[in-house]
Amino acid sequence: MREISITELKNLKIGQAENAQAGTGCTVFLLGENGAPAGLDVRGGGPASRESELLKPMAAAQVIHAILLGGGSAFGLDAAGGVMRYLEERGIGFDVGVTKVPLVCQSDLFDLTVGDAHTRPDAAMAYQACVNAETGNYRDGNYGAGTGATVGKVLGMAHCMKSGIGSYAVQVGALQVGAVVAVNALGDIYDWRTGRKAAGLLADDGKTFLDAEEAVLGQLEPAGEKFVGNTTIGAVFTNAQFDKAHLCKIAAMAHDGYARAIRPVHTANDGDSIYAVSLGQLAADQDVVGTLAARVMAEAILRAVQAADSAYGFPAAKDLAQ
Repeated sequence: MREISITELKNLKIGQAENAQAGTGCTVFLLGENGAPAGLDVRGGGPASRESELLKPMAAAQVIHAILLGGGSAFGLDAAGGVMRYLEERGIGFDVGVTKVPLVCQSDLFDLTVGDAHTRPDAAMAYQACVNAETGNYRDGNYGAGTGATVGKVLGMAHCMKSGIGSYAVQVGALQVGAVVAVNALGDIYDWRTGRKAAGLLADDGKTFLDAEEAVLGQLEPAGEKFVGNTTIGAVFTNAQFDKAHLCKIAAMAHDGYARAIRPVHTANDGDSIYAVSLGQLAADQDVVGTLAARVMAEAILRAVQAADSAYGFPAAKDLAQ
């Protein structure tokens, strides 16, 4: 097994655009002229998503043409229109005779309390992300959908840390599996190999950690309407060939990566979602790919917090390490 760049996977273009001042952005994955099979597994209680029904095995569409991860919560779901315009202009989509309709799925995280609550990813920003994908501008850290990402919010924004977007990919023989994830979790982030906490809930001194899981367990009284201000959204990609039913299972297995790296995870306050995409024709075992998907996802989560820079008054992991 060797590490590769997420940008080495064929039939995948990644572009990012953001408004750093406003603290929000988006990341687009363009899946080739003919699209690609994809699945989705949602484990959080409060997702903001678009066209997710397309990825259910019973739905007619066998491929989609792009995935968009963004900030802005439900407001940001308008951004997919920019991806559709970009693809339609290039003749990419489902042929309906009079035009081609691009199939674009989207998931958003909540970053409205980070920068400017009234500036969200829109169609123009997503279109620019597509343009940026032509040459490829993907970077881990405070970019794209990770621009306004934070973690460790059990006790509110005063105790959280800056996070971002992260990636990790591996190759085993001819098989390639990679992940990209925007980490905006309620809980703490751990190094999945060592169990060491990397980022999360801060004490009043802003330098030492509290335990987010213990904080949740201390809130025994039933809450009314919970504030859904979190959500970790990601995608796994492989050059192996699968249909969307098998990809839904691979996406489900990739959630084990969330569980290894985030605690607590999959709460009612999160909208945790993972896409899985088949980019190639390689024959591979579903369970092998799913097991690798969990591993690369856990590492991508760690790298998201390691690559993040402090911003908007929130410290990053690299600050605490100094």
